[in-house]
Amino acid sequence: MASARVLQIGIDPAVVDFAPWPGQDADGLRTRLDDAGAVLRNAGFDVTVCLLPDDPAAAETAVRDICTDGTFDVVEIGSGLRTSHEYTLVFERAINTVAALQPGIPFCFNDSPETTFDAVRRSLAR
Repeated sequence: MASARVLQIGIDPAVVDFAPWPGQDADGLRTRLDDAGAVLRNAGFDVTVCLLPDDPAAAETAVRDICTDGTFDVVEIGSGLRTSHEYTLVFERAINTVAALQPGIPFCFNDSPETTFDAVRRSLAR
């Protein structure tokens, strides 16, 4: 049996303004994202990561390129992309692109990189 294919979509740490979160930075977030991906891979998932720029058109292109490269079993959307008002247009473009190119795919949502595994497992259990 093939591994479930997981597409993780989030905002690129390089474009995040960390001022509201003292002590956090792009390198720390990248490490946490890498750790979350490793947990999924260690559990047997085939993981593809798509970190988006803050430009909606460029983000749509990035998602389109990945989604036309194959079919996924679930798409996990990171909380930084969903909950930051400045990325609303990027979030909309990402969701609408995935929905158009992979109809019926389940979405799941984490609260932080550390809750990614639970979000994916929850979604695939449905």
